[in-house]
Amino acid sequence: MQEFRLAEASLEMGGMSVAFRRKPARSVVVTESVADAAPSEAYSAEAYAAPEPEAPKGTPIASPMTGIFYNSPSPSSPAFVKEGESITAGQIVGLIEAMKVFNEIPATISGNVLKIVVQAGQLVNVGDILMYVG
Repeated sequence: MQEFRLAEASLEMGGMSVAFRRKPARSVVVTESVADAAPSEAYSAEAYAAPEPEAPKGTPIASPMTGIFYNSPSPSSPAFVKEGESITAGQIVGLIEAMKVFNEIPATISGNVLKIVVQAGQLVNVGDILMYVG
């Protein structure tokens, strides 16, 4: 569930059903006594909400296809790009393996790599952010 960023999932099969729900990632500190608080306040959804992620800066480079992302041409080769490096539009920034074919992913813009979001070997879908360039 963490790998695919799912908060909950359910499966129904053969008259049986199973449901999973992730626990919140952060601990909740209650400053008032639960006996003093109304039940709807003590167990509100806001108390268990995940913190809003900080919006990244820069222009995203997104995956054009679904497949496995690789940051280098082979495990022993250096990465195509690293955070902090300058890249030019058209430069290869990674590979995506789809249906046993390795597809080169070119940079759509020039600039400095601010943040690489995906890791080598990670499954990416169409539109998933690979990195931010500024």
